[in-house]
Amino acid sequence: MHTDLWNHALALYARPGVETACLQLQALGGDVCLLLCATWLQRRAVAYSRDRAQALQALAESWQKEVVMPLRTLRQQWRDAAQQDAQLAVLREQLKGLELQAEKTLLQRLEACAQPWPSGAHGQEEDWLTRLAPDQARGHDALEQLRVAAAARQDAEDGA
Repeated sequence: MHTDLWNHALALYARPGVETACLQLQALGGDVCLLLCATWLQRRAVAYSRDRAQALQALAESWQKEVVMPLRTLRQQWRDAAQQDAQLAVLREQLKGLELQAEKTLLQRLEACAQPWPSGAHGQEEDWLTRLAPDQARGHDALEQLRVAAAARQDAEDGA
């Protein structure tokens, strides 16, 4: 069953170890939304092309830089102070919700970009996950953990 990118991301992120792997990949400079999109493209058997990857990367980079990162930075800056200030803690939670909404919007934009690309290109697909991961994340255990979780989710979905 092919699902939209947001629901694919939610289901994958809920699998054991995926949240930790994603946070590790993010610490290595990875864009978690882009990596989740990579697993979705791989699941849909969309043939890789450099132009497609560049389109996704450009879209993600600008949204991360202009929208997600400012929200995340502010939320992280408030972490310690929010433990002592209940009102700030409420604002921080609201900011966390905005950050999640910004990531959901990015996933929707990535899906809209990739939706016209034909799926089912078995035998032609390449490893989107490795291609969209930053160099320092390639070969890292966290990337492999994300790959294994995505494959297990796909097997479960396919009834294997």
